[in-house]
Amino acid sequence: MVTYSDRMDAVFKALADPTRRRLLDELFREDGQPLRALEARFDITRFGVMKHLKLLEQAGLVVTRRRGREKLHYLNPVPIRLVHDRWVSKYAEPWAAGLSGLKTRLETPMEKVFEIYIRTTPERLWEAITDSETRAKFQFGTKVFSDWTPGSRAEYRSGDGVVLGEGENLEVDPPRRLVSTMNALWDDDVKREGTSRVTWEIEQVADSCRLTVTHDQMREGANSQLYGGWPMILSGLKTWLETGEVLTTPGSLMYSNG
Repeated sequence: MVTYSDRMDAVFKALADPTRRRLLDELFREDGQPLRALEARFDITRFGVMKHLKLLEQAGLVVTRRRGREKLHYLNPVPIRLVHDRWVSKYAEPWAAGLSGLKTRLETPMEKVFEIYIRTTPERLWEAITDSETRAKFQFGTKVFSDWTPGSRAEYRSGDGVVLGEGENLEVDPPRRLVSTMNALWDDDVKREGTSRVTWEIEQVADSCRLTVTHDQMREGANSQLYGGWPMILSGLKTWLETGEVLTTPGSLMYSNG
């Protein structure tokens, strides 16, 4: 059985190598790159780049998706967020909160992929994602309201009832897959970004679930407020399901009452 400690060991091992850190830098600069693009930036063999990418995948720091005949590589910041929540946040919260404002210009259409392992069942994870009160515990205090049927409306509200976002449920397949459009409404900057799409995919792995969240159909250079909060949201979701505790890192309860 793979433990939390094993996963943290894999993360630190992956980050210890400068070439692997450079690969993560390249994906931070431009996400969703194929192997041929990444290998062109390194003075090592194609096999060497593949070996480093494999270790990054095993640590959960890189997630891959096939697009046609190519396999694209995406930076997954969630494991680093978990390290932050465990050891860093209590000492450096103001500094860490500022990182969420970083922007990158990415390929068109812009796509971000996040992956996390949570020790729970698919049914309990699905309930946490779709239950209004539970959702507020890990998504900045935001409650979600929907009947969770294909074509139905989903509405996201703050603790005092202000509508922060809305969308349409495109696919609803409990407890495996949920696809919804998203229109962010919490300020004028994100309103101008228009409609994007969020896909939740749940896969049982032994006594845990692998949750993959894909946020796509965003324009090139989209406002980072649209996707920058996902590492904190997923870290909060994992913490809640595994410990019953609510994270208090910066912004975690941004839209809750009081």
